[in-house]
Amino acid sequence: MDIKQAIARLVEGEDLTRAEMRGAMGQIMRGEAEEAQIGALLVALRIRGETVEEITGAVEVMRELATPVDIDLTHAVDIVGTGGDGANLFNVSSAASFVAAAAGARVAKHGNRSVSSSTGAADLLEQAGIYLPLSPEQVARCIETIGVGFMFAPSFHSAMRHAVGPRRALGLRTIFNVLGPLTNPAGVRRQVIGVYERRYCRILAEVLQNLGAEHVLVMHSDDGLDEASIAADTHAVELRGGELRELVLRPESFGIERRNLEGLGVSGAAESLALIRDALGKRETEAGEKAADMLALNAGLAIYVSGVAASAAEGVAMAQDAIASGLAGEKINDLAAFTSAFRPEDVKS
Repeated sequence: MDIKQAIARLVEGEDLTRAEMRGAMGQIMRGEAEEAQIGALLVALRIRGETVEEITGAVEVMRELATPVDIDLTHAVDIVGTGGDGANLFNVSSAASFVAAAAGARVAKHGNRSVSSSTGAADLLEQAGIYLPLSPEQVARCIETIGVGFMFAPSFHSAMRHAVGPRRALGLRTIFNVLGPLTNPAGVRRQVIGVYERRYCRILAEVLQNLGAEHVLVMHSDDGLDEASIAADTHAVELRGGELRELVLRPESFGIERRNLEGLGVSGAAESLALIRDALGKRETEAGEKAADMLALNAGLAIYVSGVAASAAEGVAMAQDAIASGLAGEKINDLAAFTSAFRPEDVKS
């Protein structure tokens, strides 16, 4: 089915099959669709709400066209959020990646620059001196040596360039907002994913169930975050062993005091990095203490999903130890130093 037929079906209120969505998305990714057609498809899907089969078909196409990163998938995990929650908190998932790596997980982090928040993963990492335009082999070496590596989305999903114009012109959340977390170039089968709307918890878990994921947590907090929150209950759908179950994660269950999020909002990458340095260092401010709790909770879930910890509670305890020991903070400097060797001479400072 071509994109014109797909649009017509959606306008009539009909769902697309996985194969039909593959056809339409394939045209977009190969540059064969007009911008007006891309915009129409995205809006039609958004108005009706994307189905599990439609998202699955789109993910399959994006994965097939991505530049792959070959890594050992043992204990490999991604911690990622869709963004778009409007909270403008510091980069929780990016910072939690270093905590999880310090506790023994292998983090294959996939992300981009800021689109819907004050600072994206790439913005933060560049602020920390980490070189981003890495080859697949260089990313794999980072993960193997440091325990964490970053895949800059535009470098690994070049076909996405065909949808940039229509997405920017629309200025709306579309199916592409949820595709990024589902299309990790390293092919990780273990993920912690935060979503900007609770309804996506089960939808994305079912998509990953379709695609053979091993262990996944998809979550959204009652205070609207695409992370696990220390200020509210967090609703999650867990996929493990092919089965789905719904969970409610409460900070008190992990020995973490329920506290408000005041002081955790940031205006940009520099402010985000400063707060993360405090959280992973001496925690000299109240905001730094809260940020450390946020990181322990979210990294702990990733440590559990990676298989390094037997339970979420054990994962959180391991994350707290990694923060208290200073190892988590050192991981940021380790990755910056390691990637500096890959920086071309003409762009070295």
